[in-house]
Amino acid sequence: MTTFVLIPGMCHGGWCFEQLTEQLRAHGHRVFPLTPTGVGERVHLSHGVNLDTHIQDVTAVLSAENITDAVLVGHSYGGMVITGAADRAADRVGSLVYIDAVVPGPGDSCFTLVSDRERQWYLDVVDTGDAVRPLPFFDPRATPHPIASVLQPLALSGDLGHIRRREYVYAAGWETPSPFTEIYQRLRDDDAWTTHALDGGHNLMRDAPEDLLRVLLNVAESH
Repeated sequence: MTTFVLIPGMCHGGWCFEQLTEQLRAHGHRVFPLTPTGVGERVHLSHGVNLDTHIQDVTAVLSAENITDAVLVGHSYGGMVITGAADRAADRVGSLVYIDAVVPGPGDSCFTLVSDRERQWYLDVVDTGDAVRPLPFFDPRATPHPIASVLQPLALSGDLGHIRRREYVYAAGWETPSPFTEIYQRLRDDDAWTTHALDGGHNLMRDAPEDLLRVLLNVAESH
């Protein structure tokens, strides 16, 4: 049995992993789909939320559930969160899976890693000025996302050398140029990474669920 902790992209909650969660559990794995503080059913807690808050969301679950050797899975913005959590809870994380996500280094923020198109979206904030509006085509359950979390640079204390397996799952079916192509091409040539290109749009949980499930089950086999 492998323990997966699933972290969504901006404006989304753990609900976006519903099908994937059910499938992984059906294969006998423990699965924790997380909703970051200030988003989804926790949108009322948005005051003062930043990237550190979302990293703590993950490390707190790892500690409270006494999880070791976890597989952290981050979609899109979630790549920031799983990187930080793996650094701060090194004794509890074994593998990282990035689903069409940013892959930050020390001092990077989500804002600095994306294209100008995404930055323009980030600047479309709600009237209070502290959260990014969901895009019109998002699921109706999507909520504003705390902007401080995408602006805050990531602080890392180590090199994540304890991580045994790093996987990058690239969505090859964007209708517009993907902001993650450069990341995928770079990691494809890095022996420390295993990369996959799936035929689907950015929301691979919806567009390529069976292919994504196979990737995660393969990771579980190595634990």
